[in-house]
Amino acid sequence: MEENRYPPDDDFMDGKINLEDTMELLKKFELPFDYAHVKHVFKKTTDKRKDHTINIEDFRAIYRTIVHRPEFLEIFRACSPNSKVLAHGQVVEFLKKEQYETEECEITALEIILKYEPIDEVRKRRQLSFEGFVRYMASEECSVFKSLHRTIYQDMSYPLCDYFISSSHNTYLISDQLIGPSHLWGYTSALLKGCRCLEIDCWDGPNNEPVVYHGHTLTSKIPFHSVIQVIEKYAFEVSDYPVVLSLENHCSPQQQEVMADYLESILGEKLLTSTLGETRVTQLPSPEALKFKILVKNKKVGTVEESMLRRDLDSHGETGEVSESENLSEDDDDSEDTAALCPQRDSSKRKGESTHSAPARKKAKMKKVKIALALSDLVIYTKSEKFVSFEHSQGHQRCYENNSIGETRARKFVKHSARDFVLHTSRFITRIYPKGTRATSSNYNPQEFWNVGCQMVALNFQTPGVQMDLQNGKFLDNGGSGYILKPEFLRNRGSSFTPHNVGKYSKPMSLSIKLISGHQLPPSNLSKTNKADPLVQIEIYGVPEDRRKKKSSVIKSNALSPRWDETFSFTIQVPELALIRFCVEDEISVVSNDFIGQYTLPVLSLNKGNIFIIPL
Repeated sequence: MEENRYPPDDDFMDGKINLEDTMELLKKFELPFDYAHVKHVFKKTTDKRKDHTINIEDFRAIYRTIVHRPEFLEIFRACSPNSKVLAHGQVVEFLKKEQYETEECEITALEIILKYEPIDEVRKRRQLSFEGFVRYMASEECSVFKSLHRTIYQDMSYPLCDYFISSSHNTYLISDQLIGPSHLWGYTSALLKGCRCLEIDCWDGPNNEPVVYHGHTLTSKIPFHSVIQVIEKYAFEVSDYPVVLSLENHCSPQQQEVMADYLESILGEKLLTSTLGETRVTQLPSPEALKFKILVKNKKVGTVEESMLRRDLDSHGETGEVSESENLSEDDDDSEDTAALCPQRDSSKRKGESTHSAPARKKAKMKKVKIALALSDLVIYTKSEKFVSFEHSQGHQRCYENNSIGETRARKFVKHSARDFVLHTSRFITRIYPKGTRATSSNYNPQEFWNVGCQMVALNFQTPGVQMDLQNGKFLDNGGSGYILKPEFLRNRGSSFTPHNVGKYSKPMSLSIKLISGHQLPPSNLSKTNKADPLVQIEIYGVPEDRRKKKSSVIKSNALSPRWDETFSFTIQVPELALIRFCVEDEISVVSNDFIGQYTLPVLSLNKGNIFIIPL
């Protein structure tokens, strides 16, 4: 480390600094530091001193321990003839040979030097010191995630049904589904994570004010108008592309009109209230055409064309009727949502209604439900339609009608009718939701439904775990916009693709990953020190044939700088659907590991090259 890169002498005052001062000084170097590891190294340095402070030489030693990773030094020395600096041409060679860069390497190399070289004299000579090299290697430019995929690079002009859409279930909940709190933060958090389909569970409230909560439970209630205000504020903070409000509507016609008033008055121009262009809808519009628009997904009386004819008429107080299953809400297609959490309901009827095979199932009793036309007419391209069968949808369903199917029933379709399911989702937006017996707001594996092209695979965003890791990892792609273009074989209406027999759709990809080292790994929850025994699991999620898991060796008592140097190889048949998850664990015992951190991303978003950083 060069002398002139240390903080000025007055930072050291009398030459002695404590731990907090050390952290402040390290921050000046604009490199990532973990407090637990700095504390550990600092304590090790000062153990035999009464005042527990360090001098400038101690600080340099701590800096080198934390920053000067041996593996980076090995790479640097291999590229630098004098082991001191890399000339511009040597940086170019590094980019070509190690990082597989092929375009504009000379320009990129110069940009790296100008951006990351901290020593003025070296930067002026168009060279890169080891300090600059470390800064570059620790930057986002060396992330394992492709920089292009951090931008919106996909074609956004296809119909809405041709995209995977980031979707939340019971968005208002921040805990379990029985007694947990409902909170506006659920909507704020989901939108800031790029979610584009939010669920709003609406019920009649006091003083003619609709409320949002998980019906027939002890979850708390929040005003509907407050939810819409939050959505209006945060809808397009992260993504410009359309937001869909999936209404689970249990309100009376009178309070439905109140809902419609709030939607129009609060959302204003952001609310989509008419078709784009032609009144007759023959194809869904694209995300690009619907930029900065909010769509209402709900049951609807009649057709979109009829709504457009009523547009200039006063429909206040008018209602229409739609049919739905008796005692079941829209989300109760397989009798596993709210009904499953309500012991006061007739369990024998529920049992009878939920029994089904794929694709046929017993018919539930139907009843007429009144819908306020004021709310119905706000539903344009996202009309909720009860799913009957794939055959029925092929013959009767309009392009703007969508279905919600519970995970249990959907899973049977994946197993027994996968090709029909793929053909269905190539035409119609299909939403999958968790079964209601998941009282703790646990999640299902979303991958099995992405495999058949389901657009809205709704998860409980408030519940961390592998399932949300997959969700977050998948939607890192395409700039985190919340919309990902489905592979062609899931968009083509003549497709014969099924996830269980990929056949001609297989495009085998060989993937080799060398796990070199870790750096400043956070201690696990069960670790009493920062001396974890880390191991790494590399998992592939995708079609069943691609599901794989491989595990590294365990590095004993080293969370600061564990070194593996192990290589793992995979052959992936359908890379377009595959995700890769790197999970770091602390071996607590022979049969038990504790979670340290993870990173998930699409396989096709992996950077090609020899040296990349995986952030946890």
